[in-house]
Amino acid sequence: MYGMVNKAIQELVTTNYGESTWNEIKEKSTFEDEYFISMKSYPDEITFSLVGAASEVLQLSPEAILEAFGEYWILYTADEGYKDILNIYGKTLPEFLGNLNLLHEQITLVMPNLKPPKFSVEKLNENEFVLTYESEREGLKPMVRGLLVGLGKRFDIELKIKESASTQADKHIGEYELSW
Repeated sequence: MYGMVNKAIQELVTTNYGESTWNEIKEKSTFEDEYFISMKSYPDEITFSLVGAASEVLQLSPEAILEAFGEYWILYTADEGYKDILNIYGKTLPEFLGNLNLLHEQITLVMPNLKPPKFSVEKLNENEFVLTYESEREGLKPMVRGLLVGLGKRFDIELKIKESASTQADKHIGEYELSW
């Protein structure tokens, strides 16, 4: 993953728990540098090590950490100067969800080592959709749920999210029923 993701994890921790907690998490993880470089590609193991260390230090499940991070990521990227770019890909939740693959394709031009997930969206009615997520990375579905919560906040809607029972055990695929 790129340093930008790891920097956002650092920001989430320092904002909510303080610098000393971040330093404790960093010590317990496999990350040895002083700081993350946003556009540098880091092995996924570093990110998962940070999540594991945060889980231990904060006494939260890795899933809770990933979900909190997903929600934070949406707000973080807008605050970090990407709000206008995000707006290009959708001014409504359905429009944004429909453009997720295009957004990731564009990011891949700048970050060629990125391994983005794939999404498909099925409209059931005006305020009800099914979002399917597929990734070669294992274990990031809680982050997707958090991203959806963050998008609900971004678009100022009370989003209800329910993962389909058929994908709950799968570590690479998630199907989410979204309504508001």
